[in-house]
Amino acid sequence: MRILFTGGGSGGHFYPIISIAEELNNLAKEKRLLELELFYMSPTPYNPGILFENGIIYKKNSAGKLRRSASWWVLVPNFFDLFKMGWGIFTSLYMVYKLYPDVIFGKGGYASFPVLVAARLFRIPVVIHESDTLPGRVNLWAGKFARIVAVSYKEAANYFPSDAVAHTGQPVRKEVALPITSGTREFFQIEENVPVILVLGGSQGAQKINDAVLEDLKNLVEQYVIIHQTGKNNIMEVRATSEAVLFDSLHKDRYKAFDYLNVLAIRMAAGIASVVISRAGSTIFEIAAWGVPSIIIPINEKVSHDQHSNAFTYARAGACEVIEENNLTANILASEIERLMTNETEREKMKIAAKLFHKPNAARLIAEEILKIALEHEIEK
Repeated sequence: MRILFTGGGSGGHFYPIISIAEELNNLAKEKRLLELELFYMSPTPYNPGILFENGIIYKKNSAGKLRRSASWWVLVPNFFDLFKMGWGIFTSLYMVYKLYPDVIFGKGGYASFPVLVAARLFRIPVVIHESDTLPGRVNLWAGKFARIVAVSYKEAANYFPSDAVAHTGQPVRKEVALPITSGTREFFQIEENVPVILVLGGSQGAQKINDAVLEDLKNLVEQYVIIHQTGKNNIMEVRATSEAVLFDSLHKDRYKAFDYLNVLAIRMAAGIASVVISRAGSTIFEIAAWGVPSIIIPINEKVSHDQHSNAFTYARAGACEVIEENNLTANILASEIERLMTNETEREKMKIAAKLFHKPNAARLIAEEILKIALEHEIEK
């Protein structure tokens, strides 16, 4: 039995695939399926180590990204990416035919398009997952022929055939979903009895969030410890700025900047944080799993309408406050932090709402559907 995963080259696409692969491996052991083979096809492996740990074989293909911006500067990359897309479809047809998997699982994004074209042409069963309230173009297209369309937000169900939709929630890796509360202050070398604010800009960082934090950093560290994931591209600039801002502060050690928080560090940070500040991508679901109150700052609506919609859906659940990027200033962010930190009742309500929003069995539900379809396809072959 062969399962082929495909999806875009971001953590928001990659890590849910890993969660589902983990559950497929667990199901294979439970059901004593000795011949389960897992593959991942994408232009980049994203994290080869995790693929290896989960027994997933990487297959490289090509894919082109068609940008929707009306700006003139996207015309040239779009032109060249048309050729990459064509080559990606051609190579994917060849590789998918050679593998001939029993199910193809698509996580969306431009990187999944060539593989899903091959699935359509070879009539291989497809399962897709949509993480946002507003589906992307590839998933909207693939949803027309997918056997199962799993969605994280019930609002996304309106865009797909009702008989194919399964409201599973978002797959979150079990190792990330469980915060660690023991030894956290020693781990980060921070003092006792000082509240912790965790700032997550995503693996690529978020410049405007970084700027808002740094602008008021001297005042923030008077009251809080700030654990700040800046993104790999921003760490040097952020550290230089923070050192200048805090050079005469008695509390400079309360600011902890990291380019990236690994699994252990993120679990430690989640276990100690009183409030999380984040974008509105798939990190929302990790925050919900942790049960931590949050301030969500979606990317500008003109750039990413799905993040805007995600943020307000989470807010309507009672689990967060939203600051729109256009309104983001250092003063507004600091005021919102203070408002939450001085209102324990509201924070407790947010914790409960976040836990209710989280669906811990999402990966298991999707894995069971994939396995069921794969077994049927094996019999048909």
